[in-house]
Formats: sequence, C-alpha cells, structure tokens
Amino acid sequence: MSTHSHRRGSVYACARLKSTMAASFGVCRLHFRSLGRFHNFYLGLETQTHRRLTSTISAIKAQAVNNTVTKPKENKTFQAIQEERREQAERSVLISCPPKFNENKFLDYLSKHGTINKHFFYSGYGTYAVVEFSSEESIASLKESTNLPAVEHEAAVPFKSRLLSLKWPGGQLKNQPMPTFQEQSPPTIGDITQLLSEKDSIDEQLQCLTEALQLTEENISLRFLVCSLLGDIARAYFPECIIRPFGSTVNGFGKLGCDVDMILDLDGIYATSQTKGSGLSLEYQVKRGASERAVTQSILSVIGKCVDQFGPGCVGVQNILQARCPLVRFSHQPSGFQCDLTANNRVAMKSSELLFLYGHLDPRVRHLVFSIRYWARAHSITSSIPGAWITNFSLTVMVVFFLQQRSPPILPTLDRLTELAGPSDKCVIEGNDCTIVSDLSKITLQKNTDTSAKLLQEFFEFYGNFPFNKASINIRKGKEQTKPEITALHIQNPFETTLNVSKNVNATQLERFVKLCQESAWLFQKSEFLNRSSSQSSESVSPWGFSALLLPSVTSGAGVKSRKRRKLEPTSSRIKNLLDSLKIKGGETVAKKGIAGPSR
Repeated sequence: MSTHSHRRGSVYACARLKSTMAASFGVCRLHFRSLGRFHNFYLGLETQTHRRLTSTISAIKAQAVNNTVTKPKENKTFQAIQEERREQAERSVLISCPPKFNENKFLDYLSKHGTINKHFFYSGYGTYAVVEFSSEESIASLKESTNLPAVEHEAAVPFKSRLLSLKWPGGQLKNQPMPTFQEQSPPTIGDITQLLSEKDSIDEQLQCLTEALQLTEENISLRFLVCSLLGDIARAYFPECIIRPFGSTVNGFGKLGCDVDMILDLDGIYATSQTKGSGLSLEYQVKRGASERAVTQSILSVIGKCVDQFGPGCVGVQNILQARCPLVRFSHQPSGFQCDLTANNRVAMKSSELLFLYGHLDPRVRHLVFSIRYWARAHSITSSIPGAWITNFSLTVMVVFFLQQRSPPILPTLDRLTELAGPSDKCVIEGNDCTIVSDLSKITLQKNTDTSAKLLQEFFEFYGNFPFNKASINIRKGKEQTKPEITALHIQNPFETTLNVSKNVNATQLERFVKLCQESAWLFQKSEFLNRSSSQSSESVSPWGFSALLLPSVTSGAGVKSRKRRKLEPTSSRIKNLLDSLKIKGGETVAKKGIAGPSR
C-alpha cells in the first residue's frame, strides 16, 4: 500500500479518444489495412493530441512497473494471506476528502488516535483516503471524536460506520497541493495495444500485459475494506459472521475494474453450535426454515434491506434470491466497485484457493491466463453480462487443463494436489471432497522450459483442434473424459464433479472460440507476425505479435443471430491480407497489393 506512487487518475484523460480510435477498426482483422491506418493516424495527430496520447502511454508504462504485487519471501498459505488482509481491513477507515487539502496536516490529525501503518489516496466519485492503523483501538478512538452530520430538511440515519468525511476549514483550502492518487481503473484497449506494440518480444508483451492489468496492493486492500465495511452491517444480526471476498479479488487472476464477489460466512456460528460434551449442555433457541436455501434467502433478504436502508455509499441494491445461488447485488459508490454478496458458498472459496495455488506455482500460468482472458474479451468470447458466453472461470480452467497436457506437464492434476495434502488440509463440503495441499513447498514441478509465447501459440493449436463434440475437460484427472451429457462445452467442476461449469455455452459461441483459436494459431506461424520490424521507431509502432491478436476478427464479426452470412473469401486469403499489411516499408505500413494508408 505505497504512499508515494506516481500513477494519477488524470493520465487517462484521452481514454475517450482512444476508444474512438479502437472503434474505427471495425473492419475485419484478417482482411484489413488498418494496421497501417493506426500507424498513420498516430503520426498524423495534432501536436497537442499527440502529446496527450504519448503521456498516457508513458503513464501506463509506469503503472505496469508499479502494479506488480509484491510477493512475500516466505510461502504463506492462501488462508494465511486472506486472514492477514482481513485483519488489516478491520483496522482501516475510508475517508472522503476535499479535492485539495494538506496531506501532512491530515495525517498528523489522524495520528493523534494511533500509529498509522499505511495509507493511500485515490480518485473516483470524489477524493478518498484509505488509512490503516496499527490497532483496532485507534479506530474506536477515531470514531469517538467523529460527529454525525448536521443535515437540513432531512434526517440522518445514525449508523456509525468506518466510512467518514473530512471537513476542512474553508479558508485553509486555498493553494493546497493535491495528493498523489493510486489508479483504480484499467487502461483502455487502445493504450494496451500501443504499449505492447513497443515491446521487443511476445514474451515481454505477455508479462507487460499481466503487470498492467493485475490488481495492485492498494486495490486489493480497498476490496477487503469494502467487505469489512459491509461486515459491520451484517454483524448487527450475526455478531460472529465474516464477509470474505472470493473469486478474482483473491485468486491472483483479477484485473483492475473487476467486480467484488463476497461470501457471508456464517460457518463460525455453526461451528461453535456443534461442540457437544458429556453431561449438561445448553442450546440456542432459533427460528427454523423449510430448507437451507430458504434460510439463506431469508438472511440475504434482511441483509440486503439493511444495506439499502443503512449502508452509506451502497446504491442500486437488488435482491436476486431466486437464482441458483441467491445473492444481493449493489454498487459501492465510494470505491466504484460492483458487488455480489452470497452466503456460505464455501465451494466457491475453495475454487479460489485452487486457482491461487496454480497461479503461484509458475509465473507463466498467470501470463497465459491474463493474455487469453484479454484476447477473449477483445473478441466478445466472454462478456460482463450473463448469457451463452464462455466465462472467465471456464477459460482459466481450460488454461490449467492445457498446461497439464504439456510434455512434461507444467501443472499437476487436482488429484495430485489432494494426495499431497496433510491432515489439516482435509476439507469436505456438502459431501464433496475439496481437499488440496496448502503448503506450496510440498509440490514438485517437472522441468518444462517452454516460453510463454510458445505456450500461447500451442494453446490456440490445442483448442483449435480439440474434440469438443465428444470430450470433456477434467483438471482433476488431467486428461480428456467422455462427455457425460449432450452439451456444446463440458468442463467438469473441479470439486462438485457432477456439475458442468460451462453448461451455459451454446454451439455458436463455442464455434466462434474454436475459429478464433485456429486463426490465431495460423498467424503465429508467420515471421511477419512474430517479430517487430526493425524499421519501426519507438514513436511509430504498428500492432504486432499479441497486440495484433486484439484487432477485430472475421469470426467476431459474424453475428450470433445471423444465419445468412455473406460469402467470405478463403481464410488463408484473409490471413494473407493481414500478413501483407504487417510488412513495413520505408517507415509506413503498405499492403502488398500496393494500397497505402491515407496520408496526413
């Protein structure tokens, strides 16, 4: 949670311009001369706009370096890391600040209540500070000196949370410097494309992409703090409950801007009620529900109403209780996060731990997952809204399965992780064996020296020719299984083995994924695609390598609803056009047919 970072929210001032530029590449990737147009457009910008674009790219380069989450020297377990972050969040406050104020005076004022461990500022719906104290006693002291706001013509709900507002004397705000902000938003695809095009190898591109997109320490801390603030509300009803983040926030594959998935963990309550001794004992008198699902719906309904009525900063609350997994959805405005709250979804937490473990065994795992996910989103293979699309979780499992298939394997099977587990790792949830080893030092990996670029190419080849019509993906066994049901894509749930995590995917979406894999694999065989031209300077770079894979594709242009498609030229011809457009001559991108980009 670094105090002095050089990333500022203002560096994304030209995001709208870049989005417009990206939209202009609506022609198909494999039938286009837009690589040259991108190059010429960039060179032909007005001086002022050119400077803004250059500063944006420079800022992202700095962000890519600073975004790297510092890994602890010792191998902490997943549970230990989550508990440490949760304890830090319990000692933290979120403070709304004026646009300009004296940072030193602000910190001196707070220090009267105790030692400050860490702090940072960010800008979203206003300016905010996250401050972590060394003890929870400091939080109690700070709250004792904090007043309820005086409001006119309204009444304040007297809920004293750890979301506070700094009131600075009006006359002292003049000439105050702005604090250094930590960036909480992801870079645009246009900025990413330009940044990656400047790298010297595809391996560097994949590493740079991971560093530019991954969650920062500050962003993770803010996510845990939001869960902690929500826990303050839930504990009014269930004093021993904990609200824990799961999914992308904790599994190591989250990118800036992703939602916050939360679990209302009531297991602490249930665990204490099951201790039985000999002789006399007491039991709590409780209400009874028709089923565990009915009880979960009732609990979430009440919590959702409290969040809506009493939770400061929580807006757009929706109780989605009839879903397969009942949830409460809302926006936390101060942090800018979209949040989903479920209850006692312990299998989901165990899945997060499994992906965390795989991601920390080999850095190439994270590079591959980030690149495949980004590639899939760029071509609408995945989507932020529910539907027939492949999900990020399914894609990640597909990457794990692919890496288990390498020779030698890069990742162990889930069964092997279960074999290595100790007695304390034993975990059975609703009859499902969710046991995996928690100590990473017990895992011995086989030596595989393939580069990330080679693995990316082989991923496309592997799934471009995978027998989806008859085979199921199974990371527990690490090998193909016969499909147990008729469905387009079958990926066995790692822990609830009777479930298919990709049951929502239809044949059309799977076909688009396969065709994109085939096109991308074909491009990887061409030297014009693999190597950056030596004639390009750092100021004039056209997309190549992985950045070229992000450009619009014929496959993504084929509408899902349209059955009568226009007759397309042969795939080889379309790809040839792209390769021709990648040839650089005299500092300009020129199509082999002799058609040059527009002059500026």
